[in-house]
Amino acid sequence: MPRLRAIPARPSPPVAAVNSPHWTQPRALLVRDRTTIFLYALLAVWGYFNYGFGPMVALLRDEQQISRGLASLHGTAFAAGAVVGGTLTPWLVRRYGRATSMWWSVGGLGVTILGLCAVRPLPLTLGFAFGVAIAGTTLLSGIVSGLSDHQRAAAPAAISEANAAACASGAAAPIVIGATVAAGWTWRPAVAVVVALFALLAVLAWFWRVRLPDGAAAPAAIAPGDAVGPGGTGVPARSAAHRGGRLPKAYWLAFTVMSLCGSVEVSVNLWAADLLRAQAGLSPANAAAAISAVVAGMFIGRVGGGRLALRYSPTGLLLVALAVSAIGFGVFWVATAPVLGLVGLVVAGLGNGLHFPLAISLALQASDGRPDLATARAAYSLAIAFGLAPFLLGALADATSVRSAFLMVPVLLVAAALVVLRIRRGSMDGPRRLEPPVDLGVVRGGGRLLGIPSGGLS
Repeated sequence: MPRLRAIPARPSPPVAAVNSPHWTQPRALLVRDRTTIFLYALLAVWGYFNYGFGPMVALLRDEQQISRGLASLHGTAFAAGAVVGGTLTPWLVRRYGRATSMWWSVGGLGVTILGLCAVRPLPLTLGFAFGVAIAGTTLLSGIVSGLSDHQRAAAPAAISEANAAACASGAAAPIVIGATVAAGWTWRPAVAVVVALFALLAVLAWFWRVRLPDGAAAPAAIAPGDAVGPGGTGVPARSAAHRGGRLPKAYWLAFTVMSLCGSVEVSVNLWAADLLRAQAGLSPANAAAAISAVVAGMFIGRVGGGRLALRYSPTGLLLVALAVSAIGFGVFWVATAPVLGLVGLVVAGLGNGLHFPLAISLALQASDGRPDLATARAAYSLAIAFGLAPFLLGALADATSVRSAFLMVPVLLVAAALVVLRIRRGSMDGPRRLEPPVDLGVVRGGGRLLGIPSGGLS
């Protein structure tokens, strides 16, 4: 397992308040260095498995000869594993550090994914799906909080680009799975390749000496004699970024936005095909393939949004993204022609693609300097979205129709916009100190401490 040292803090541009009422902010500098690209690659590999999980379960159901209801338990196990992972991650990071926890999670993913590919009985596949989600949640938490620490003011742009990479690799997953099945190799080689990719990244990390951001220590945590730079350098094992405790109210507002936006994304991805079949006359196969229009829109949105996030405030950009999603959904909802329905899905994807990156950025900046705890708790919002939204929309569809049930989506979008507006108004509730917290940097050659401002609102 590669031994990666914590990367020293580096200067960053001025940071605007996360809930600033202004639409623009000082332009941040996104540095795509080796560490950033490596974190992108980790998320891309995880995204490949994540987007391939649905097609894999459908094929596994055929092998196990079980009902759709029983097969859906894999999704339930995955959501439960995400909750457990979100609970364990803060403890793991405090105990072992972020970098070590991430590498243990990569190893755990290797073991559980290989196990998932090797077994067939339902209880075993459910157990391995549960284990994959635990390890994947820890890895995702480390990637997002690592990018936040490393990029500071440019974190929203970096997180958006990382999710774009995951989206691109995820779009390839169903194609690769279909190709291996068509070749008579089953779905297993297409899923097991994830383990090989993680192993390759581990080798490259060792060869290129990639350093993962491991959190910044608070000045108060430095005891006399602690070394902090070259020539006897390091930081205390337990840093401010790794501490536990309660997250502030502003974080839970961002958490609510993540839950609502996640519900929109999963509802569209899971049920749009049914509406295209019922309203636009597409065949089941073409309707299922049409969901790639949403993924394509999300990829474009995340790539373009990464650039916009360098200049515009997260709250302002998220409000625009919610409006774009609403427009795209409206076009899709009224479409009776396949082409118009696909156009609506692409536009909805443009907005949907920015929801999670911007919402998690809001949560990180409102975490009171505890990115690892914030990203770990964010797993709960995803579990809520994936656990409740599809069930609620399905129940409404059974009681009325798929078209009527889909009206739940604009309700969720409006609710998310209202919470984002509440976050923006928070900057006017009273005077706030806008000086960011202090990270520890190193003066080259001197081996002494230098306070370097980091992102966030203290």
